[in-house]
Amino acid sequence: MIGICAVVYALQFITAGQRTGVTEQFWYAGMFTSAVAMEPWRMLTSAFLHSPGNPLHILLNLFTLWMMGRVLEPVLGWARFLALYLVSAFGGSVAVLWLSAPNVPVVGASGAVYGLFAALFIVLRRTGGNVSSIVALIGVNLAISFMGANISWQGHIGGLLAGAACAAVFAYVPDGRGGPAVRQWLVLAGVVGVLVALAVLGALRLTPETLLQLL
Repeated sequence: MIGICAVVYALQFITAGQRTGVTEQFWYAGMFTSAVAMEPWRMLTSAFLHSPGNPLHILLNLFTLWMMGRVLEPVLGWARFLALYLVSAFGGSVAVLWLSAPNVPVVGASGAVYGLFAALFIVLRRTGGNVSSIVALIGVNLAISFMGANISWQGHIGGLLAGAACAAVFAYVPDGRGGPAVRQWLVLAGVVGVLVALAVLGALRLTPETLLQLL
């Protein structure tokens, strides 16, 4: 994910200011989930974009992703870690759809990173580890989310909740005693199904008349 984000950021920088630029083609706002636009893939692609004018945005996210990945990927495995990232990113976009103005663009891996925070908390609780540090980290970052300007607290909350749900599946649903973890993936599919249902319901609220009022 770090490599993908870095390559995409370079492409964003190269195509900045163009109507067909990478940022413009793949960032997310609620209006893109509406029946008018029908570009729901942006709910995931936006998690690989970052603000071209703010290098600190991508540096902080990728550093945090690296730190979380060093701890979580060896425990979860690459497939579960990838699923955790994508589900958290999707959950962040669903929250943006419901809680943010439909014409406000969002980019960044922050929602997915918050999902990793939640996953680390779940894993530590499951294994009897000390959760005080991760609780403090989540608390401080949430406070910054609500106090800072141009920060999508909606995406952060959504990513945190979706990541917690995903991690809970991996931590508490039996995995078949060393065999294929079919049960875990089926339960996770149910979690994704709930998120998809919420996305559909959120999109149905965005009628053409509602979007015209924003112009």
